[in-house]
Amino acid sequence: MSDMTYESATARLEEIIHRLDSGEAQLRETLELCEEAKGLIKFCADELAAVDEGLKELKLEDLAASLGAQGTPAPAQDEEPPPPEPDVPF
Repeated sequence: MSDMTYESATARLEEIIHRLDSGEAQLRETLELCEEAKGLIKFCADELAAVDEGLKELKLEDLAASLGAQGTPAPAQDEEPPPPEPDVPF
């Protein structure tokens, strides 16, 4: 599976599912397909976990919050936002 991508793994899983659903697979083939599917599922789960970790490192939520604040940088997660300015009547 060294040349495997997430997309090719999910495509192969779909093929396996269709073969198993067809009811045409013999007992030994069913076992082999299930073993292959198990490896593909683990590969896909590992890929998703790696992407999830990368997204956490990028802190896309912080970036989106800072862009949504009209150019005002969002406070870091460990910092408290500044207090609101008091209303002063004129």
